[in-house]
Amino acid sequence: MTAPESTFSPDDIHWMRHALALAQQAADMQEVPVGAVIVRDGKILGQGFNHPISGCDPTAHAEIAALRDACSREKNYRLPGATLYVTIEPCAMCAGALVHARIDRVVFGATEPKAGAAISTQRFFEAPQLNHKVNVEGGCLEQDCRSAISAFFQSRREQQKKLKHRLRGEPGDASADEE
Repeated sequence: MTAPESTFSPDDIHWMRHALALAQQAADMQEVPVGAVIVRDGKILGQGFNHPISGCDPTAHAEIAALRDACSREKNYRLPGATLYVTIEPCAMCAGALVHARIDRVVFGATEPKAGAAISTQRFFEAPQLNHKVNVEGGCLEQDCRSAISAFFQSRREQQKKLKHRLRGEPGDASADEE
């Protein structure tokens, strides 16, 4: 299900870069940087980014935000013929919503080993009982997508370490204090 970078079209690369820009908006809000965009016939139907913390909404994943935006704009809860581009492999909740919305294709960047439902922890979209088939391809701009997530969590760990030192009254990293 993950494919070599060369198998993705220029349009796939373009839309994944757009999803990465949306992921940066999430990071700017101190949210896990995941972005998603739904496209049909070269036109954006909807887009979104992760915001469950700031939105006080555990369902506010990037895919759900993009689906809500697209369905609202289209005035339809079904989006046949559409492709969702998302920077990280969808979780089970998002995968279920994508099936219900009748998304034709999902293109994701990096796998998500803890919660990814396309290939990492399960193969949700391959379940025989589903009444809609979603085509899934992973690995589009994989390194860029993985780097965005890794950099976010590295920064978060460093911030938590500095806070821990301050709360204990310990000196932190001298180089960080000079900035």
